[in-house]
Amino acid sequence: MRSRDYGPDVLARSGRARPAAPPSVEATPGLVVEDTATGFCGAVIEAEAGGVVLEDRHGRRRAFPLAAGAFLLDGRTVTLTRPGRPVPAAPARTASGSIAVPGQPARVARASRIYVEGLHDATLVERIWGDDLRVEGVVVESLDGVDDLPALVAAFRPGPRRRLGVLVDHLVAGSKESRIAASVTSPYVLVTGHPYVDIWQAVKPSSVGIAAWPQVPRGQPWKEGVCRALGVAEPADMWRRVLAGVRSYTDVEAGLLGAVERLIDFVAVPAGDGDDEHGDGKHGDGKHGDERGAERYGGRESGRT
Repeated sequence: MRSRDYGPDVLARSGRARPAAPPSVEATPGLVVEDTATGFCGAVIEAEAGGVVLEDRHGRRRAFPLAAGAFLLDGRTVTLTRPGRPVPAAPARTASGSIAVPGQPARVARASRIYVEGLHDATLVERIWGDDLRVEGVVVESLDGVDDLPALVAAFRPGPRRRLGVLVDHLVAGSKESRIAASVTSPYVLVTGHPYVDIWQAVKPSSVGIAAWPQVPRGQPWKEGVCRALGVAEPADMWRRVLAGVRSYTDVEAGLLGAVERLIDFVAVPAGDGDDEHGDGKHGDGKHGDERGAERYGGRESGRT
């Protein structure tokens, strides 16, 4: 019995490739396209949900639906889409993490001041909080240690319009520094600090390129001991390395962040605003001027790493 040839299997899938979908192009104002159905050519004036308005060279305007493959762009079939809403750029941040204020001039310096123990402390504070300090009009001055802090405070003559903040290294219970801080009792002075032996140690080891800060035996100069342990010739060389590793607040420990931010809030409070909150300056809890601090730091919690 002879079989009949019925041709290719009608149920088999066709070997032909489906044509590719036309590319999508945002209908941005000024884009010149042609409607394939009518031949109307014009520039996009506006695009709303489901439709686009074109204007030709004679000023005539027509609306067309945003159908798939309904337009020609430079001879290519395209699908126009409604432009996406622009994503607002995140506000610029200063090195301290606060919101930058472009073009704002530095404020005339207040009578209030922040004292730090040494030049390295002052340089590091400037590196991170310099923009904030200029906006607030706060000057940072370096001391040669805090052994004579009570006399320095008396010479400063603090008052409602002359607040003083003091940043102390190694401010831990039972230390010499804690006893010195306790001797300052003016309500217009806030003495706070960080627990690190030296301001270098307040920089995260990873930012300096080391696994951890070396343990220096008690009684030995700390900076020199660190240099010996790390094989660095001079403290000046190590300091350049430390400073180069600090670009923003993320490079320093939380203990330093919280201390400096409390001092800025304290000395930047206008005269008469909460003068009685700190009955004794040495016990400042960092809440002085919280609203102003939150505004300056854009909601960033003090001391966050």
